Amino acid sequence: MDINNYIDYTNLKAIATREDIKKLCDEAMQYHFASVCVNPCYVELASELLEGTNVNVCTVIGFPLGANMLAVKEYEAISAVELGADEIDMVINVGALKDKDYDYIKEEIETIRDSIGGKTLKVIIETCYLTEAEIRKMVEICNDTFVNFIKTSTGFGTRGASLEDIEIINKYKNKALEIKASGGIKTYDDAINFIEAGVSRIGTSSLLVEKEECNCHECNCEHEKDNCHCKEEK
Repeated sequence: MDINNYIDYTNLKAIATREDIKKLCDEAMQYHFASVCVNPCYVELASELLEGTNVNVCTVIGFPLGANMLAVKEYEAISAVELGADEIDMVINVGALKDKDYDYIKEEIETIRDSIGGKTLKVIIETCYLTEAEIRKMVEICNDTFVNFIKTSTGFGTRGASLEDIEIINKYKNKALEIKASGGIKTYDDAINFIEAGVSRIGTSSLLVEKEECNCHECNCEHEKDNCHCKEEK
């Protein structure tokens, strides 16, 4: 299965350098991934590197805790779009959700949604901290606010996505709302499992390309499909 157009190829590390982002973009172009996901300071660079390609530029807002003031998140989102971001992944204020301040959560999402000029919006709910009832409430809010995606995780919480999270989200989401799974998805088989569960985007920092056995008699290795470095052709 070709999963490349499901992949948001990600480098959100604190130590990411310009060279790291260039490598990320080069590999995203090579494998025709859906997007690269980078910290806001690298949006302009990624946009320049990917100009004229089909790879989108995604960035994160209020990341990774979601505890920024709303005005700060709004400014971040507007600035990112001005610098070339095509997709915005925003972290909700998890504490506000725990306080059952649903009006604030809706205001936060709608403010970001309305500030980005129709760009794709993914709402990160950080499922590792939530009960099933809280996940359900966030799905309902995402349905009501007409965002593009609900996203499981930042990758910086106590765990990443689980298939149980996806099952809960699928139970309550409407047909228009898509799901992005992220955090801890490190193999091709992991990605397949999530896609088969109903996910339409995968956030990963790992190069998830299909592996197949090599018929080279010299090395008998496993290699990345279409990227074999063996001496003899298959």
